[in-house]
Amino acid sequence: MEILAYGVQADERPLLEKAFAGRHELRCLDVFLNRDTAPLAAGYPAVSSSVNAELDAGTLARLAAGGTRLVAQRSTGFNNIDLEAAAELGLTVGRVSHYSPYAVAEHAWALALAVNRRLTRAANRSREFDFRLDGLLGRDIHGMTVGVIGTGKIGECFARIAHGFGTELLGWDLAENPACVALGMTYTELPALLSRADLVSLHVPLVPDTRHLIDAAALARMKDDAILVNSSRGGLVDSAALVETLRAGRLAGVGLDVYEEETGVFFTDRSIEGISDDVLARLVTFPHVVVTSHQAYFTSTAVGQIIDATVRNVDDFAAGRRNENTLVPAVHP
Repeated sequence: MEILAYGVQADERPLLEKAFAGRHELRCLDVFLNRDTAPLAAGYPAVSSSVNAELDAGTLARLAAGGTRLVAQRSTGFNNIDLEAAAELGLTVGRVSHYSPYAVAEHAWALALAVNRRLTRAANRSREFDFRLDGLLGRDIHGMTVGVIGTGKIGECFARIAHGFGTELLGWDLAENPACVALGMTYTELPALLSRADLVSLHVPLVPDTRHLIDAAALARMKDDAILVNSSRGGLVDSAALVETLRAGRLAGVGLDVYEEETGVFFTDRSIEGISDDVLARLVTFPHVVVTSHQAYFTSTAVGQIIDATVRNVDDFAAGRRNENTLVPAVHP
């Protein structure tokens, strides 16, 4: 089967090509899949998309018109895919149901530690041979109260690391995770978690009920010296409200690996032309904010697992099979 893979990163390409070699014909593109780039897939029965693809009804219609029958997304989240439109068009949609939760949890802690200990500012100063400690005062993680919003596999890994630091654990989710309870986590209502936690980390999926879960009201409940980390989905945080909170001098720091309007910006080089998003531009100017480009998943272990699952999704589609990654089932004549 011929496959066109969109949004392939430089480090990802050799791994993809090796995994598909001898199984299917693969062509890799660094452009993202959207309405403008969908016609490039004409004649390809399968496409593989990245997390920042825009798979709305218009994009899916163009794919279907060009003969595509399978969309294999190389990510867990699928809030960017119009599943109803895909079903109506007869498209099969698959994703990667899981990969290393440690990758994301560890990156979330990397952001928390970088923000807390002002590592970006310190590193930048050292490059200019400025070795003062002014403005670099952090706090011990040990003894903090850590709030984990979403205690699935990734949230559990984050909580295990927090437990190792010697923190008090608070959790919020639709159902309690026994493994987190065993760590000493106390489940509570979201307002109580936000008001008590010194560090809040988000690990819930983006669905209509969680969009802007951290809005102006939620931010107002947080301690003035709290740290907020988001390595899940950008839409969980009302970015404009976050900017206003930071402008008011509240929050000790923010670590973001995702941003609600990241599509078309993250994974690209904008160092010459800059960006037109005023909110993102303002966020990165705050000295106690660290923004990374949706890279929490980007370890050799996790990417390898994502690619393996994608290959299996293509194999199963070609053989007329479904698996646990199938979001919209195959339609075979």
